[in-house]
Amino acid sequence: MYIGKTPTVGNFQKCDAITTSATADYTLQVSSVNVSPESVNHMIVSLNGVIQAPTTAYTVSGATLSFASALTSADVIDFVLLLGNVLDVGTPTDNTVATAKIQDDAVTLAKMAAGTDGNIISYDASGNPVAIATGTAGHFLKSQGAGAQPVFAASSSDFVKIATVTTGSSVAEVDMEGCFTSTYTLYQLRFQRLVAGSAAYFYPVMLNASNVAMTDTYYSKGHFISGEYNSSSPNGPNSLNATTGIRLTNDNNSNRAAFGTHGTMDFFDPLLTLGTGSKQTFRTLLYGGASSSNLFWQTNWIVYQDTTTAYGGIKFKMSSGNIEAGFTATMYGIKT
Repeated sequence: MYIGKTPTVGNFQKCDAITTSATADYTLQVSSVNVSPESVNHMIVSLNGVIQAPTTAYTVSGATLSFASALTSADVIDFVLLLGNVLDVGTPTDNTVATAKIQDDAVTLAKMAAGTDGNIISYDASGNPVAIATGTAGHFLKSQGAGAQPVFAASSSDFVKIATVTTGSSVAEVDMEGCFTSTYTLYQLRFQRLVAGSAAYFYPVMLNASNVAMTDTYYSKGHFISGEYNSSSPNGPNSLNATTGIRLTNDNNSNRAAFGTHGTMDFFDPLLTLGTGSKQTFRTLLYGGASSSNLFWQTNWIVYQDTTTAYGGIKFKMSSGNIEAGFTATMYGIKT
């Protein structure tokens, strides 16, 4: 029972005009599309100005309206009104379902329109949803500030990771090939937990563009910066020349996991070749511990090499024995 006007429900439709002829059967259409009433009692039919009685005067099967007797061309079907299913909502009229009619959390992903893989949803200046185009691999989502849509953009960091190597087990050497290119003129290598399997020096070797170890003499000049040495260890400058590698630790590296060597190596224009007499130069800053007790240190080394060959990469190794598992080195290109 309702107080006041009874709510109107159902999808009310008026059928297209029907031209009569010498037949009792007629097809029901709305906008030239066949329609099927819910039942004979869910429609109003007016013939020659008189509302007809359902079931008695006419029946319906699917989209076919059948009168009790054949009509003639002189008869006029004034209108056919379809009431829909008055016990249910029926099919809502286009553009009539408001937000309040939809339950919270009722719209699933399956009901959303398909999009492009990698796009995200944002809003334009009018508050309407828009798709932000997919960025390139490695890009991040960058805010454009209030009133502007975000965009995918390349990293703005001055340090760009180029290569990383890690030892998962004890190995004799680790190669980082092809890490120097014409993209950058400055590079920084960062490494950590360099631990030797036995007492040995850190002896990296530079590689040329063909990934072959370079044997031009390396000149290493190091200076002890700070730390605690035992009485038999040097604590001043050292000059070490070799063709087999770059000696970068002042004492034997430890095979004790509590110690190890960590540090950085800075390379300045490693592809630059100036002809005969040119020198490739780079710098290292190291800190760590060695085999003797209470032996902790920090040293700065300048290395140069008499060569006319451009660098292509670097090989990590010890003067003897293996590098223990856990050593990690990462090369970065530095924007200038």
